[in-house]
Amino acid sequence: MTATAAGTAETRVHRYSESLPCEPESAARARLLVSAALNTWSMEELAEPGALIVSEFVNNTIVHTRCRLMRVAVERRPRAQVIRIGVADRGGRLPEPRRPGDREGSGRGLLLVDALSRRWGCDRYAWGKVVWAELTMPDPHRPFPSVPLPSPQESTL
Repeated sequence: MTATAAGTAETRVHRYSESLPCEPESAARARLLVSAALNTWSMEELAEPGALIVSEFVNNTIVHTRCRLMRVAVERRPRAQVIRIGVADRGGRLPEPRRPGDREGSGRGLLLVDALSRRWGCDRYAWGKVVWAELTMPDPHRPFPSVPLPSPQESTL
């Protein structure tokens, strides 16, 4: 795991990254990298969606590119409480969300990424691309949405 130090003691390390082989076993290592970074930053609430997102990106890289290696990174943007998870590869094919039918067993991963993230996208470079997604910490001051409770007459208990 590679850590890049930030300029102040308050933020310490703001980016973790690792190069991984394009093999199915790498998804577990990528999930571990994301979870470890989020735990280090006291952002455990984002660990589960972060792990799902990085798994999807890693699996897409394995299935849709002919790359030997990929680079997984998780970056903290402290002021906005935003996390960016990215997977870089040398493939030229851009991710395309699909709308699979009910009977199809795959093709929903990017729909899941879209639902879990604040936003996601892909940046192209001469050498390949980085597919990324951003997660935001929940606002601790925002109240839970109110859910109307049934009146005793409506209750089936």
